[in-house]
Amino acid sequence: MNKFFKVCLLFVAFFALNGVVNAQTVKIAHVNTNEVMNAMPDKAKAEKKLETYYNELQEQLKTMYTEYQNKLQDYQANAETMSNLVKQSKEKELVDLESRITAFQSNAEGEFENKRAELLAPLLEKIQNAINSVGKEKGYTYILDLATGTAVYVGTDAVDVTKDVKAKLGVK
Repeated sequence: MNKFFKVCLLFVAFFALNGVVNAQTVKIAHVNTNEVMNAMPDKAKAEKKLETYYNELQEQLKTMYTEYQNKLQDYQANAETMSNLVKQSKEKELVDLESRITAFQSNAEGEFENKRAELLAPLLEKIQNAINSVGKEKGYTYILDLATGTAVYVGTDAVDVTKDVKAKLGVK
């Protein structure tokens, strides 16, 4: 009986050890991409270019606004002596200039964001490539970004349970 017990124990230990060896090891790490981005020397260059672009947009807006102010002052100073036709023409010109200023402001905001994305894209790509390299080299399953709360690296041994969740919900 003692020998039988030892064999059974050895058999159970073998299967338990085999199960542990076959179990997937999940390694999770995190990174703060904001901190990485702020440490990159190229970010200062990108910010300088962005500041220059912003100043150009502001200067253009200032020029447009000065033109509007000058025309408005001229209109207000001479409105009493203007004929109705000239008055209507000047009023239309002021309204059109207001519309152009408003449109420029809206477009400038979009263009500024596009410029930001254009200047930061190469830096973000460098960061992502470095994250991918570290993930592969260190054997991580996932690397999470503390700045965004998302997974920025998913290793080849990561388990995708999307199908299982869909099946549980009864959706395709």
